[in-house]
Amino acid sequence: MVEDRYVGVAYRDGSWLAVTFTEAGYEETTVFDGIGDCWAAYEEAARLILVDVPIGLVESGDPVRRCDALARDLLGPRRGAVFDPPVREATRKRRYSAANRVHERKADAALSAAAFERSDAIAMCDELLAEVPEAAAVVRSAHPELCFRAFAGAPLEHDTTTAAGYAERMRTLAGRDRDAPPVVQRVAEATAGHAVPVAAVLDAVVLAYTAAPGGGELRTLPAEAPTDGSGRPMELVYRAGAPLVG
Repeated sequence: MVEDRYVGVAYRDGSWLAVTFTEAGYEETTVFDGIGDCWAAYEEAARLILVDVPIGLVESGDPVRRCDALARDLLGPRRGAVFDPPVREATRKRRYSAANRVHERKADAALSAAAFERSDAIAMCDELLAEVPEAAAVVRSAHPELCFRAFAGAPLEHDTTTAAGYAERMRTLAGRDRDAPPVVQRVAEATAGHAVPVAAVLDAVVLAYTAAPGGGELRTLPAEAPTDGSGRPMELVYRAGAPLVG
């Protein structure tokens, strides 16, 4: 019998850093070239794969998804970490000028640089879920800052790329699991040879802890998530003892 896997995946500059847990704890770290490769590696065993990429996209109209607006309200000083993703058609454009034109035409709003930088990853996830419908029950979206917020019980103060932000997140992970600091070290060591920043390691680890059972219930923002035109939920997954929003 194949043991269940719970995977957290952080995307950075073309690499997908996957941290895998079983119910017994940390298992392995792998860097993939695409989300499709990650799915192929874990499709037989994964109960949940959380990616730090928006799933559930606006086709046209108001570009602000409710899950993102709620997350910004909860994150306080870190609200700027949550961006509004491009409309679906814009994610297929390779140049910012073209993507921005589509986004402005469809959503009557300018496309942020941060959103455009994630367009390739967003499109890859969107295409995977279109081509492999069964993946939709397993591959879901989560924001690392929201996951840290849920585990910490309060908004974090510092950017994840700063020394203070690193220390803040390590304390939060250690509060979730006393073995978390050595897990972070093992994940970081496993990325040798890949251009993976420390911030991505922390993000993938918190997503893996969120995916794995224990320490509260798996919840979503909003609790009843709307779906997009393709039937995919516009949600952000987190784990907590009680809902972050009443």
